[in-house]
Amino acid sequence: MRLTLRARLALTAGLATALAAVLVAAGLFIAVNRLLWLSQVEGLQSGASAVGARVEAALERSAQTFGVGVLSAPELRRLADADPQTRRLELRLSGPGGEVQTPRFPAELDPALPPGVYSLEDRLLTVRPLRGGARLAVLADAPVLGEARRAFGRALLWLLPLALALAAGLGYLVAGRLLVPLRRLEGAARRIGAGGDLRSPLPGAGEGDELARLARTLEGAFRRVADAREREQDFVRAAAHDLRSPLAALRARVDATLSRDRDPERYRAELRELGTDLARLSTLTGHLLLLARDPAALAREPVPLRDLAADAVDRARELAPEADVDLVAPQPLTVHGDRVLLGQAVWNLTANALLHAPGAAVTVTVRPDPAGGAEVEVRDDGPGVDAPTLARLGEAFYRPDASRTAGGHGLGLALARRAAEVHGGELRLWSEPGRGFVATLRLPATLPLGAGGVVRSRA
Repeated sequence: MRLTLRARLALTAGLATALAAVLVAAGLFIAVNRLLWLSQVEGLQSGASAVGARVEAALERSAQTFGVGVLSAPELRRLADADPQTRRLELRLSGPGGEVQTPRFPAELDPALPPGVYSLEDRLLTVRPLRGGARLAVLADAPVLGEARRAFGRALLWLLPLALALAAGLGYLVAGRLLVPLRRLEGAARRIGAGGDLRSPLPGAGEGDELARLARTLEGAFRRVADAREREQDFVRAAAHDLRSPLAALRARVDATLSRDRDPERYRAELRELGTDLARLSTLTGHLLLLARDPAALAREPVPLRDLAADAVDRARELAPEADVDLVAPQPLTVHGDRVLLGQAVWNLTANALLHAPGAAVTVTVRPDPAGGAEVEVRDDGPGVDAPTLARLGEAFYRPDASRTAGGHGLGLALARRAAEVHGGELRLWSEPGRGFVATLRLPATLPLGAGGVVRSRA
């Protein structure tokens, strides 16, 4: 079972608080235990100094009497009990006269321990050298050290779960308040998805914190999706309208032709008209298919741009013998891409100039691009267009009112722009009223990374 974000935040806060509590408690315990240890050692050393002085004096008296310093266990005990400060100490004396200890001194302790201070669980041991080669071991109980450890363990056992529960509860409440904007954003996104109004503002969108920036990013993404959906709907409506018109004309012409008998010459004339409508419908369908072409299905082969431009110019001269169409291509230029799509794009730019600038001089120029690619420029000295019209040229099915009587579907520049985009290039348009029209197709030398494509080689 996956925890909610609120529960995960609360659990994280609880664990972090518990870890901090453990670290702080451990630090306090180490510091307090060290202070207690030093205090106990200081008391032991003071008692050991006092009893050590008395033992040395007793050894000197024994040496004067018996020639060697010797003490018995009862005498050693009496020396320890002589002062309330040393009454709780246990002693062991080692020296030339042998080894003796008080009754409660642990016999298992190593008598050869070097001088120093040792911790033995709840007891402390200090070994001190005496005059005459003797050595005194002093043992003292230090229950305060063990009690401190046990008290720390009990406190940690109770306080740690309490701190964990308290931190988790507070974290849960705080996380709930922090996640209120996120829940609002989630609800707004759900309503937008259910209602379909992708342009609705999202709550909290702005430049504030991370959630505000997230809302602003989602708002922008929804707006772009809305724009794309509107363009798609406009495209589908326009495509349906432009497909319906030639289909309706075909059906009407067929019905009219079949309504009564006609002579062979009239049938031939009607069939020629039908062929014209079919050609128009075929061109429209071909343009739509090229616009919808998947970039991953592009052919990736060497494409001679000068040959494509020459074919477009020859075709234009055939369709309009009276037109003034020239080609300027001083050197052969090759790019990698889809020959069919690029050929259609170059022809569309040339046909666009012939269609919308009748009688004007049209120049098709092929030249290298400073970035290493190539450019195909189609320039005419026709009437040109104004800035608002120029801004919309290249949209699918857009046709200025002045050009609707000239024919076409409004797909020529859109297809050329699409061809440039899928090849990693661009289509630039320039025009001013009375100063002609310039369309420049810029293409890189190779397809960009991620453009996919099917590699083809010439036989």
